[in-house]
Amino acid sequence: MLDAFAVSGTSPTYRYRVRELRYSVVREGDAPPRDLGSPISALCLVHDLGERLLPDDGKKHFAILMLDTRNRLLAFHAVSTGTLAQTLVHPRDVFGPVLRTMGVASIILVHNHPSGDPMPSREDVRLTKQLVDCARILDMKLHAHLVVGHGSRRSVSFLERGLL
Repeated sequence: MLDAFAVSGTSPTYRYRVRELRYSVVREGDAPPRDLGSPISALCLVHDLGERLLPDDGKKHFAILMLDTRNRLLAFHAVSTGTLAQTLVHPRDVFGPVLRTMGVASIILVHNHPSGDPMPSREDVRLTKQLVDCARILDMKLHAHLVVGHGSRRSVSFLERGLL
C-alpha cells in the first residue's frame, strides 16, 4: 500500500491509501503447443482437460479458452457455475480475465448442458451475440463457442451451425 501525502493549508489534513495491483505471468507445463484453429481441435482439448474445465456434476459450467495469435492455448478460466438449467454469465466476467492475461488475441467459449443435449438455447444464442459484440469493441476475436452435452459425448459448434 502507498501512503498519500498529507494535504494542509486551509482544509483539514487527509491521509488515504491507494491499493497497488500487480500481475505476473507464470508459464506452466511443457506440453507442446496445440493449434486450436478449428472447432474440432478445440473440442479435443476440452475433452482432454475434462473435469478441470467442465466438471460433470449435474450443473452448468461456462469457461473460456484464451488463445494467442497462432491459436495456441495460453490459459483457461472457469467463468461461472450455475444450476442444472442455467448459469449466469456477464461480459465483464468473461473479458475481465482476458484483459488481465498478456498476449490473448482470441477466445473460445465453452459450456456444458448437464442434460446431455448440446443444442443451444435461445439464451445461449443471445449471450453469444452479446459476447461477439463485446469482443469486436475490444478488437478481439471470439473464435468459437462450443456446447458439450455431458454423458452423451455430443457437442455443438456455434461456428459450424452459422450462429457465430
